[in-house]
Order: sequence, then C-alpha cells, then structure tokens
Amino acid sequence: MRCPFCHSLEDKVIDSRMSKDGLVVRRRRECLSCGKRYTTHERIEESMPMVIKKDGRREPYLREKLLSGIRKAFEKRPVSVEEQEDMVNQIERMIVSLGEPEVSSQQIGEFVIAMLRDTDEVAYVRFASVYRQFKDVTDFLRELRELLPPELRHHVK
Repeated sequence: MRCPFCHSLEDKVIDSRMSKDGLVVRRRRECLSCGKRYTTHERIEESMPMVIKKDGRREPYLREKLLSGIRKAFEKRPVSVEEQEDMVNQIERMIVSLGEPEVSSQQIGEFVIAMLRDTDEVAYVRFASVYRQFKDVTDFLRELRELLPPELRHHVK
C-alpha cells in the first residue's frame, strides 16, 4: 500500500476490523518511512452494471458518486461515516442482486430514498429534494406530510 503522505510502499498494519456485514475490512496502517497513520478499506471487487442516466447516457457505476450523495444528505446529522459506508455496501448488494448488466440511475435513487427514509428523516428530505427536484415549498410540505403519522397528516396542508 502506498503511503498517501510520502508515497513509500513500506508500511505495517496496526489494526484490522471487519465491517458488520463481513464484506469490508478496515485497516489502520503506519508508514515505516514517515511514521504517519492512515486507513484503508478492502472489499471484494464485484462487477457492477452500467448506469443508465435520465438522458439515456450510459456510464460506469461509481461508488464515490453514491457515497458523495449520501454524505451530503447526512451532513451535520448523527450518522457515522461507518454507517454511511454500510449503507452504500447494502445498496451495492441490491444493485448486484438485480442481476442486470445495466441499472437506471432512477432505480439506484429509489434504493437510496428507501434506506434514508428508514434511517434519518432529515437526510431523507434533503436527498429527496434534490432527487425528486422539488420546485417550491409545496413540494417540501407534501413530502414532509408523508413522514407524519396518519393521525397528524390532516394538520399539514
């Protein structure tokens, strides 16, 4: 592993931990040249399908794009980076389980929406506002109304 600070190839593993789902190994490493520490993540490389965008373009699936969207939704929320990574791992498993060579960005978005709704309502509304392209406050209110228990929904118009 190349040190991100001095680019040396000599390091030692200080700590290894497996993720809850057992699909990712997190390793803390220490560079033997400069002494700085950094973290790496090992995961099985799966063949991910191509993503079909709204305009019909096809592009390779990029984990970092999905993770970036989820991180923005969870900004300043009490959800750890590890939980966010676990969420991306779960979504990737859903994508692979479809068994298709291509998947629409809309399908991926729906996987994200479903997971966010069950995890953090604020993150859910943030993501939904961009993903569903809310145009005004009415769109926000409509989405928020759906999050309320049925007995309170009639109070929000």
